[in-house]
Amino acid sequence: MDLLRDKSTNGRGGFLDDQFLIAMPGMKDDRFARAVIYVCAHSDEGAMGLIVNQAQQMLFPDLLVQLGILDEQEAIRLPPPARDFVVRNGGPVDRSRGFVLHSGDYRVESSLVVSNDICLTATVDILRAISSGNGPRQALMALGYAGWAAGQLENEIAENGWLTCPATPELLFDADIDHQYDKALASIGIDLAHLSGTAGHA
Repeated sequence: MDLLRDKSTNGRGGFLDDQFLIAMPGMKDDRFARAVIYVCAHSDEGAMGLIVNQAQQMLFPDLLVQLGILDEQEAIRLPPPARDFVVRNGGPVDRSRGFVLHSGDYRVESSLVVSNDICLTATVDILRAISSGNGPRQALMALGYAGWAAGQLENEIAENGWLTCPATPELLFDADIDHQYDKALASIGIDLAHLSGTAGHA
């Protein structure tokens, strides 16, 4: 995807790299109801992000076996951090493709630097590293992604579909997926019970 190759616009021109999109209660698309999306890339060409608060049915050890990284016996012996690693539903596009958002202490040549603290890697090498305990300090994995064509995300924000707020590693890597939506709203001082039809925050 071209958006992942050209980061020259990061941080300029009002682009939303390294921000959260928080679905408004009136979100018409059920796939994004109560979604918190981390924006990995945003430019004049469009945007790409990962839903971070929807868990997949598939368990991480099962995924490793399916990909041929481990056999079933090795998967059973995984240490708890890898065994309990939650696989998330990153979005409706290309749902067989995996992405790992992670802290910047782990980088390979193909890693996309989203911010000073956060990278995105989409190769199986990082899955091997996580399974062996040699991966990044913080990470989350998602299958699929959310994508927008040129101008589409801006229009959805203007039509009150999304709130935006700065992302923090603490909230991004929070294991309490069920409460990430409320925590994201709270981070910009919004109580869901009092949320009205206000326009999105930049």
